[in-house]
Amino acid sequence: MGSVWGNTIKISVFGESHGGGIGVVVDGFPAGIPYDETFILSEAARRAPGKNKQSTARREADQPKVLSGIYLGRTTGTPISVVIENTDTRSRDYQNLGDQPRPGHADYTGSVRYHGCNDPRGGGHFSGRLTAPLVFAGALCKLYLKSQGVTVGAHIQSIAQIQDTPFDDITVDAAQLDKLRLQAYPVINPRAESAMLAAIEDARLAGDSVGGVLECAAVGLPAGLGSPMFDTVEGRIASLLYGVPAVKGIEFGAGFAFAALRGSHANDAFCLEDGAVRTETNNNGGVLGGITNGMPLIVRACIKPTPSISRAQETLNVSDGTMQPLTIHGRHDPCIVTRAAPVVEAAVAIALADLLTEAKGYA
Repeated sequence: MGSVWGNTIKISVFGESHGGGIGVVVDGFPAGIPYDETFILSEAARRAPGKNKQSTARREADQPKVLSGIYLGRTTGTPISVVIENTDTRSRDYQNLGDQPRPGHADYTGSVRYHGCNDPRGGGHFSGRLTAPLVFAGALCKLYLKSQGVTVGAHIQSIAQIQDTPFDDITVDAAQLDKLRLQAYPVINPRAESAMLAAIEDARLAGDSVGGVLECAAVGLPAGLGSPMFDTVEGRIASLLYGVPAVKGIEFGAGFAFAALRGSHANDAFCLEDGAVRTETNNNGGVLGGITNGMPLIVRACIKPTPSISRAQETLNVSDGTMQPLTIHGRHDPCIVTRAAPVVEAAVAIALADLLTEAKGYA
């Protein structure tokens, strides 16, 4: 099973979408970090379903029950385990998936990988529901990162080709990231929000879905985190982001735009600012040679349209080999992007916390 991750801070995510509950064990987390329950619950609420027309009608309280690792309001240094109950399941909507795997879903690949023993209800272990414990682990890591002067935050860069104002990769700061976190729809340009919501509603009324891109930044990082060549900052972050269902593309800094640049424009010239080494531009997104350079870290994650759509599709019946119509029932988001910012932030925060504790160990 591939649901364990980490070098110094290790996480193990467990559960299925329609099982009794989901959860995470966080091992190697530093002792003595104050457990801010209000912050933890607010992070869970940002991801939680059932709040508006842009998300699934499934309603889950997502109240984490901490079983170990927290004592007298502080982390103990021993494994932190948490369970989140599933309370609003409707498994009958998934009864036909054994014969007709949903297009764009892991029903078929999961069945092949686990010899038909996988739990298909609501996507089972492949469901976006499993991002709830990831957000819990990410919230813990944000608390640790804050104690080290590091802030992680994200905004919706685009939905259905409608673009928000991008981060300024030189001046983005903790105040801006903290402000975005308090917004129901984290965008920099308010006009982009109304256009995005209109596009989502058009897709919902058509029984369809849309995707988008989330841009995440981390500020306050020291230079020197990460190791070449298979343990790079980009590699560690990407390995977690690709564990998030629906993430199909990742880029750092200028990313694929590098292909259109000359080296004279792509290079980030070094300079001295207030006694600290900085770069005049930040095309490389705060990472050189797989190692942080002290500039803001910039990463973007592409989220594909929700594959569960209500409009009829033609797909294979694997039992008899014929093509048959499929109508997907259940409750699904017409756009996952609006709830995914805290998930992307969590993945980045966990990776950075792991890198930071590892660096402090060998410093």
